[in-house]
Amino acid sequence: MENKSHAFMAGLFTLVLLATVAASVYWFNRDNRVRVPYDLVSRTNVTGLNPESAVRYRGLGVGKVESIKFDPRTPGQILIRILVNEGTPMTKSTFATLSYQGVTGLAFVQLDDDGHDRTLLSSSETHVAQLRLRPSFVDELQRRGNNLVHQLEEATSSVNKLLDPENRQAIVDSINSVKTAAQSVNRVATQLEPVTKQLPETVRELNGTLAGAHRLTNQLTDPQGPLVRNLDSVGRAADQAASSMAAFQGTMQTFEGSLQQEALPRLNRLSDDLRFTSQAVGQAAETINRNPRALLFGTSPPPPGPGEAGFAWPNGAGAGQ
Repeated sequence: MENKSHAFMAGLFTLVLLATVAASVYWFNRDNRVRVPYDLVSRTNVTGLNPESAVRYRGLGVGKVESIKFDPRTPGQILIRILVNEGTPMTKSTFATLSYQGVTGLAFVQLDDDGHDRTLLSSSETHVAQLRLRPSFVDELQRRGNNLVHQLEEATSSVNKLLDPENRQAIVDSINSVKTAAQSVNRVATQLEPVTKQLPETVRELNGTLAGAHRLTNQLTDPQGPLVRNLDSVGRAADQAASSMAAFQGTMQTFEGSLQQEALPRLNRLSDDLRFTSQAVGQAAETINRNPRALLFGTSPPPPGPGEAGFAWPNGAGAGQ
């Protein structure tokens, strides 16, 4: 009986010890953090997401997935209950997406914020706030898969058309043309090599020419230079010429006044005398032409008029009377 008592006590002690160890492990491993519930509303696949999956806010672990179930009020809609650590900056612009861990296919909830509304989103066990679960990259890829396949088919068809025999020959011809052009460029480069060798000497000569032009410009713009001095001399000569012209103009005005006051009246009288003399000479010449003897014997007296001695009427006139 004593052996059985000892065996019973040993077994009981073992069970109590195991229970104590289990309770201690549970006590030390239990999650005492305060977490706030949120519901994620999804209309897309949630493949790879399980209860106890991680919830991360911009890469930082902030909670876990509590449950995944269908929404009884909206057919086809999925509700994902997540528990988020208190103090996580959940706002009205916070949104959720599904991300995947490497090649395992296990998903986790990724929270982010686009910043358009910084108002805090409050939630509680009695009034659980909801967040929209946006489609992930895989969902977008699946949604656009048909379009991508169609575009890939069109691209393949275009490549096949591009690589038909006629186009291949055109490509070969283009490559040959490029090769010929490259050879021509090489020949031109070979021909230009002597010219390029002369460029340094040409540049040095050009620099010398520019330096000479610079010196000439400095000489031309130097106030004490020969050009400025010559221009000053020309200016002084022009001033002297202007003074001489002014003096000459005054002399001419004086001469003109003297000519008008003294010489012109004398010339007018001389002109009148010459006119009278020429009239007299003309009358004398006319008389000599009519009666040349007048030059030797003088002019005959005029014939007697009516009533004077020796007057005779012409024959026609006497007969008429």
